[in-house]
Amino acid sequence: MSAFAAVDVIRAKRDGHVLTDAQIDWVVDAYTKGVVADEQMSALAMAILLRGMTPAEIARWTAAMIASGERLDLSSVTRPTADKHSTGGVGDKITLPLTPLVAACGVAVPQLSGRGLGHTGGTLDKLESIAGWQARISNDQFKSQLQEIGAVICAAGEGLAPADRKLYALRDVTGTVEAIPLIASSIMSKKIAEGTGALVLDVKVGTGAFMKDLATAQELARTMVQLGKDSGVTTVALLTDMSTPLGLAIGNANEVAESVEVLSGGGPSDVVELTLALAREMLAAAGVDADPEKVLAGGQAMDTWRAMIRAQGGDPDAPLPTAAHTEELRATEDGVVTSIDAYGVGIAAWRLGAGRARKEDPVSFGAGVQLRVRPGDRVKAGDVLLELRADDEARIPAARADAIGAITVGAGQPTSSPLLLDRIA
Repeated sequence: MSAFAAVDVIRAKRDGHVLTDAQIDWVVDAYTKGVVADEQMSALAMAILLRGMTPAEIARWTAAMIASGERLDLSSVTRPTADKHSTGGVGDKITLPLTPLVAACGVAVPQLSGRGLGHTGGTLDKLESIAGWQARISNDQFKSQLQEIGAVICAAGEGLAPADRKLYALRDVTGTVEAIPLIASSIMSKKIAEGTGALVLDVKVGTGAFMKDLATAQELARTMVQLGKDSGVTTVALLTDMSTPLGLAIGNANEVAESVEVLSGGGPSDVVELTLALAREMLAAAGVDADPEKVLAGGQAMDTWRAMIRAQGGDPDAPLPTAAHTEELRATEDGVVTSIDAYGVGIAAWRLGAGRARKEDPVSFGAGVQLRVRPGDRVKAGDVLLELRADDEARIPAARADAIGAITVGAGQPTSSPLLLDRIA
């Protein structure tokens, strides 16, 4: 006999009750083992979305997710460890330059990353555009690479928080992605289970993010920071703007190329600014005194990038994939670029093949959008605003419609907000 009936747990949350520790432990374990069916967990996830959870419930739910699998032991790594997690956005390639930069400063970065779904890009998809690079590595290689190079970006192993892997896929198709208790427990169960000593969260806010308004993002950030602290992980959150795409490149190989520009001492100013801001937070959280700006300028971060890519079978010198078809979008009038909507550009890149609608869909590595302007730039009629890139030419017309609607050219001044909106620790 089961300790509980799934329908009783669903009813309890549906009616606004606080779930007991025993109920939470049972339902997460039973769902992982297939005793609780997908349709039952879907109903519970919707009840959680509508009714919420107390901090104690969220903490217990997160602990149950961690307990569903293994917990990595990084005690053999002699450097202090720190990781970063972003809630996702358009053009958000920050993990790529940030990981080798922080490693070059003396901190080991165990970066377990994921794939993109919908309009937000996935770090693993970007890196898989590099010839030979492998996302899946063994736990032994993970630890040895951390010790020797200081930087790993890879897929989470099958044994790490398996309850989250099942629930994540279910939330995406049942309209429950936005439930803050489920977002927080999903992110933090994986990050705590990976064994890092410090964690910096980049919580995105704006049209191109899951969190559209600052208040909701602050609630999510506070929830995750507390979960980390309760588990003994030094945790800090930065809230950053995602109304405008990050950088100029959107799409897998496009974003790798821009990341390499940053590691070479160039790249768009916003990408550099956020990379350095997060690096400083990671170093402080790990207790390491280093100047990431000097390390970036000195080329050590590029050396670490190349070593990290080679260690996972990639060729850092191989040419990146390029799209078979391109089309330029031009300004129809003189004026100032007053806004570039991150969501519209993200959807355009997705339509071009840079993202996926279902988790099993392939992505086109060369597809995406290359912006040629930023908000505040003055343009004349006929100037190129952006370039659409696709391997399948039939994808371009639908993407063109989204891209046209995303860029506003007018006579006024651009609406601007700072890149860094808040810090929660």
